[in-house]
Amino acid sequence: MGGRRMTPDFLTGAMPSADRTSDWSQASVVVAGLGVSGFAAADALLEFGAKVTVLDDAETATNVEKGTLLETLDATVRLGPGSTAELPEGTDLVITSPGWRASTPLLARAAGQGIGIWGEPELAWRLSRPDKQVPWLAVTGTNGKTTTVQMVAAMLTAAGLRTAAVGNVGRPIIETVLDPEPYDVLAVELSSFQLHWSHSLAMHSAAVLNLHPDHLEWHGSMADYTADKARIFERVTHSCVYNVAEPSTEQLVAEADVTEGARAIGFTLGTPAPSMIGIVDDLIVDRAFVEQRQTSALELAKVSDVQPLAPHNVNNALAAAALVRSFGVPATAVRDGLRALELGGHRIEQIADSEGVRWINDSKATNPHAAASSLKAYDKVVWIAGGQAKGTSFDELVTDVADRLRGVVLMGVDRELIFEALRRHAPNVPVKMINDTDTGAMAHAVAAAATLAQPGDAVLLAPGCASLDMFASYAARGDAFAAAVRQMTSTPPPVADAD
Repeated sequence: MGGRRMTPDFLTGAMPSADRTSDWSQASVVVAGLGVSGFAAADALLEFGAKVTVLDDAETATNVEKGTLLETLDATVRLGPGSTAELPEGTDLVITSPGWRASTPLLARAAGQGIGIWGEPELAWRLSRPDKQVPWLAVTGTNGKTTTVQMVAAMLTAAGLRTAAVGNVGRPIIETVLDPEPYDVLAVELSSFQLHWSHSLAMHSAAVLNLHPDHLEWHGSMADYTADKARIFERVTHSCVYNVAEPSTEQLVAEADVTEGARAIGFTLGTPAPSMIGIVDDLIVDRAFVEQRQTSALELAKVSDVQPLAPHNVNNALAAAALVRSFGVPATAVRDGLRALELGGHRIEQIADSEGVRWINDSKATNPHAAASSLKAYDKVVWIAGGQAKGTSFDELVTDVADRLRGVVLMGVDRELIFEALRRHAPNVPVKMINDTDTGAMAHAVAAAATLAQPGDAVLLAPGCASLDMFASYAARGDAFAAAVRQMTSTPPPVADAD
């Protein structure tokens, strides 16, 4: 008798029961996209005996290599243009790469047929249940996610706990939860894309750092972007951490369906009220996780322990402290974690100090809010900006920082968008346009910035935009800036410490 075979019971219903004890040999799973998370998901599903088909329109050398390896493990791999045009017959579940929009034909067909669509975090969560459960301390927000997660991991490590920074930073979550070595707790970064495809996550504690327009070309609207960020608070068991300076983040806590007994914990650059982490006399203090919080606070660290020392980075540290304190980490581990932390490059990274001008690489500032945070860390700035604006506006940013701008150098595909915002709100600020789009454009931008800068100024690469119009990544853009600055100022690159 013909017809589609039945989807396994553990993959049916509004909230499927699938976990690591399910009989995955009954399941036919499509993995959409062969990026880092897609490869990890496919590898894990094969380990559990699932029938796996991997689809990716990009037939790069890296994808071919990964696909060949998966084929040796009995996966079906289809690469090249048109590979994702059709949903394979008999598909029970789709695991999607985070960047795939819901409107992608493959995903739209799956949704139309009532087939479940998960991201890699959702798969990792389920395959860690019921016997390999590890608490997740999770972070999302428009900006600061990676830094905050690294701070969380450093604080947990300082407390003697086995942990890892995973998710949208570092290792895929699925690799970590299936690691034979046990973990005490995970520091998890979750993007709005990943949260969109997550359905059953229940964090120990979670933080939303901030909410500002970003990736609107993917989500379609600010409301949809916010709704996806809000998923991180659903089913939280201990603490929902919000930014006191941004009431919209507290509103997400108020609207979340959390586990009974979960608390709302604020973080603030001001004096904290009870149930908050904040600042008193240049100290980071806890009025949330101490018994006498109505009348006293516990010192966790000095503000100067946060490096680089900028207001938005102190905010990151406050949020990280709230998360680890919710997990019972002692105060000394907050301090020791901050002191031991070494952040990756391209985040407020000083490249040179030449003739009284500081050259700062913050290529990681890929949206207007992140760029504004960087710009506010300096009194007078020559700002290098531009790239892919992702549907965002620069009017609010320019209004906020106009009095700090010595000059602006614009480059990239959406440079005119930023120029128009400057013309409207900072018409007296000199602007230099770099029209080149080849690899030499950054050197021209650095040279143009040098003609605008005066002693005491900072020249800041904080593009406020994505990088893929001209560079392979924000890191490649930052590297190009650093190389151009070092060549112009004759500043040697840093020497790596000997092992």
